[in-house]
Amino acid sequence: MLTTDRLLLRRWRDADRAPFAAMNADPVVMEFFPSTRTPAESDALVDRIEAGFERDGFGLWAVEQRADGEFVGFVGLSRPSFEVVAGGRALVDPVEIGWRLRRDSWGRGLATEAAREVLRHALDPAGADLPGVVSFTAALNLRSRALMERIGLRRDPADDFAHPALPPGHRLRPHVLYRADRASSA
Repeated sequence: MLTTDRLLLRRWRDADRAPFAAMNADPVVMEFFPSTRTPAESDALVDRIEAGFERDGFGLWAVEQRADGEFVGFVGLSRPSFEVVAGGRALVDPVEIGWRLRRDSWGRGLATEAAREVLRHALDPAGADLPGVVSFTAALNLRSRALMERIGLRRDPADDFAHPALPPGHRLRPHVLYRADRASSA
């Protein structure tokens, strides 16, 4: 569990499943994903997230507002489900920092607040103790790219890649990759 001034980042509860499914069914929230998700797909994702916590000791934390306990989305760490090839080389055992918040939570700095804390935890020897993290998104996703830059991640255009799960010509296939490591974040 992690905390910030306004947020609690915690493991998932059954009560999170319905609002998570509603968030994943919102076409605006899912604009930079190939499609929205059904409730069953959202539940399966929660199950995979929880399995990741058990396997890795970290994961995509459910985010709730401390003031009222309301679920607003997730921010955390995960292992990509595909081989990430950046700069012509496959990344070795990458860990991604990522986020997804309900649309009515946007524009309040919540994702930035939570992502800063997750990044701190990821690189802290007393936290997840990772040597570095990556973050990637569709090149068109300017909001996520701006968040990556706000929390101090760096992009090398040579690392940009075509998402292997999307067909050639798909508008979301071009992806940008950002990085942070302990040395650059110190």
